[in-house]
Amino acid sequence: MESTAELRENLKKLIVDRLNLIDVTPADIGDDLPLFKTGLGLDSIDALELTLTVEKEYGVKVANSEQALKAFQSVATLASFIEQRRQTVP
Repeated sequence: MESTAELRENLKKLIVDRLNLIDVTPADIGDDLPLFKTGLGLDSIDALELTLTVEKEYGVKVANSEQALKAFQSVATLASFIEQRRQTVP
């Protein structure tokens, strides 16, 4: 299993690649940069795509919008969410 640092880097790459972000590289995304609104500026369509990507790539489910709001605040919170769910999955 990848380390927390590797997971964060992989998530940054996924965000840039899957959301087709123009003029943004994984290095531009800080671990604590807000993903929505004033930070990276993602929108609700991006949130849906990111949710589907996380579920497919990491095998963790996002149960509802409240859980998604907490998990998708930043790359750091998303990595933590994935790590917690991985530990509880047999």
